[in-house]
Amino acid sequence: MPPAVAVVTDSTAYLPEVPGVAVVPVQVISGDRSWDEPEFAGTFATATTSRPAPERFASCYAALAARGAASAVSIHLSGDLSGTVEAARKAAREAPLPVTVVDSRSIGMGVGFPVLAAARAAEAGESLESVAAAASRCAARTRTFFYVDTLDHMRRGGRIGAAASLLGSALMIKPLLHLTDGRIALLEKVRTSARALTRLEDLAVEEAGDEPVEIAVQHLAAPDRAESLAANLAKRVRGPVGIRVVEVGAVIGVHVGPGMLGITISPTS
Repeated sequence: MPPAVAVVTDSTAYLPEVPGVAVVPVQVISGDRSWDEPEFAGTFATATTSRPAPERFASCYAALAARGAASAVSIHLSGDLSGTVEAARKAAREAPLPVTVVDSRSIGMGVGFPVLAAARAAEAGESLESVAAAASRCAARTRTFFYVDTLDHMRRGGRIGAAASLLGSALMIKPLLHLTDGRIALLEKVRTSARALTRLEDLAVEEAGDEPVEIAVQHLAAPDRAESLAANLAKRVRGPVGIRVVEVGAVIGVHVGPGMLGITISPTS
């Protein structure tokens, strides 16, 4: 029998299939065509992204109710980066079951880890309020750092200011970024990609500390560098750690470009 509380997320969590978790895809647009994110196979240079229509969420919530769910927790990427969470809220107001919408204030596994926390709470038979609280607590404690080869993609998508992008290009700076209060911000600037990746690793080790953590090393078209980074973290992180390597999809790809490496750290205690 499925849990009474269903869990919903969007495709930017980049999770494998998880029992009890429904996924609503974010849209990728190129030319006059629109794709669900997992189906997009075009080039990032000519693509843009769009939130799912509220009707997609309405259909998802209705299907969950029809399958016997008593309520749902819907966890999505930051509302400062996408209208996805607002589309979910709009659909939730008219859903045939109670739906609590959680803004993760993040993206990628910054969404994925709160979704997994909610799924565990739902599987344990906890209430709607407790499942939503588990997701919110996890999101608040999760940190994400990432490296991109260039800020040009983010400038074109309006995710970072033109001034920062031009500065990085002029000085050949390799930027390190992070998610702070739901937004992408420049964290540090280093001169070479090798130094950037070393610093990314150091930041993750510092953030993990001595406590049990889950870590996701995320990448776009950089599997070898991601696996190497994961192996280094497994040796250096002091506390108990679980590490996974995740390739992100087109929605992040459109805004960061190939070569992105990111680390998300989520405490488990």
